Amino acid sequence: MRYVFADCRWSLGDPEWGRARYLAGHVPGAVFLDVERALSGPPGPGGRHPLPAAADFAAAMRAAGVGADTFVVAYGTMGGAERLWWLLRHFGHDRCAVIDLDGWRGPLAAGEEPPPEPGSFAPCPRSDDAIDRDELAARLGELVVVDARRPERWRGEPNPLDRVPGRIPGAVNAPWDEPLPDLPAGELVAYCGSGITACVTLHRLALAGRSGRLYPGSWSEWEQDERLPRERGPGL
Repeated sequence: MRYVFADCRWSLGDPEWGRARYLAGHVPGAVFLDVERALSGPPGPGGRHPLPAAADFAAAMRAAGVGADTFVVAYGTMGGAERLWWLLRHFGHDRCAVIDLDGWRGPLAAGEEPPPEPGSFAPCPRSDDAIDRDELAARLGELVVVDARRPERWRGEPNPLDRVPGRIPGAVNAPWDEPLPDLPAGELVAYCGSGITACVTLHRLALAGRSGRLYPGSWSEWEQDERLPRERGPGL
């Protein structure tokens, strides 16, 4: 088995921030994977960060040196590493883990790395780990819906990210950058602003032995459809 370290640092407000941080210092030999370009599809009706097409994600993984015998170790910011973890599993590759770069005890390397030897990644998408907008809307009240955004966005306070402030009705708040709270039992769906930080919630659930599904479009898709219900306020 071979190992690939993947640097998935990113910033919502500055698309070049992650690569700049990578060039300043990264785990030696790590590849940089751009959340906006490699781990997301083009923004549009499906939200700000829809899932990448299988062929596009496979091409990015092959270019990063990932094959069937590769164990991927991801680190990043704002859910970037967890997004790669989720995507790898979604496309059939379970040999992956997330680490905190602050816990790295080895040296850091600056500048570009030589391109890795291309991998042989072959996608095999799962169908049980994601939910689309229509199924979610039809099953409100039946599912445990978890909103991973910060509390002020969950409450529907005006902010620069959400065109229409609010939340999916009945959603409980579990901010991605806080400890995971106790969540109700039941079939769980996680969402956030655009499907990135919700992967942090899903990763923590997996570590705790509980599964959940991702709503990839998240609020940036939901808010575009005026027919869908919305909720604001402090909740119950």
